[in-house]
Amino acid sequence: MKHDVSLMKSILGKNFTKRNRFTRQCIGESIIALMQTKLFEDITISDIVKKAGVSRMTFYHYFQSKTEALNSYLHEIIELYLEECNRSIGIETFYDAAHIRHAFLFFDQYAIFFLTLANANLHSLMLHAIDEYLTKLVAPVYPRSAYELHYYGGALLNVFLKWEAGGKQESVDEIVQVICHCSNIDR
Repeated sequence: MKHDVSLMKSILGKNFTKRNRFTRQCIGESIIALMQTKLFEDITISDIVKKAGVSRMTFYHYFQSKTEALNSYLHEIIELYLEECNRSIGIETFYDAAHIRHAFLFFDQYAIFFLTLANANLHSLMLHAIDEYLTKLVAPVYPRSAYELHYYGGALLNVFLKWEAGGKQESVDEIVQVICHCSNIDR
């Protein structure tokens, strides 16, 4: 079963379009770039708009805060992931080795973003986004309890972050094997 990715837009209650996606992504990427040299708390809106090449008015058109901008960028990544899933494996295969592998390879493209959030102790943004995805898109088609979904999502996030932070010493297939073993998933 394929799912309409516009569902992700309804989760956030925002009018996301391809036309404004680029601007919002530039703002998110600028915050991450600034976080490479400054603490998140020390980054100002002026720093962000200068780096992104947009006006303060544009920033405030889309966001009320830098945290909201980061959250939006995270949801943009999830939306891209959902679009990719719709083109390839779908979310109905959420709880199997192939989907885990696919997710790790997709999110690996954004490792700097995720590690930057983790290094800034912004895990709550990532967990909240995963919870929204699981609650709104996976739970309706997933035959297990909500607690199991949240356990599984948190476990995947932690393993992904440790794997990335450790320099991906293990292959993605080795990581998938560990997750499948710990989660009692058939390989």
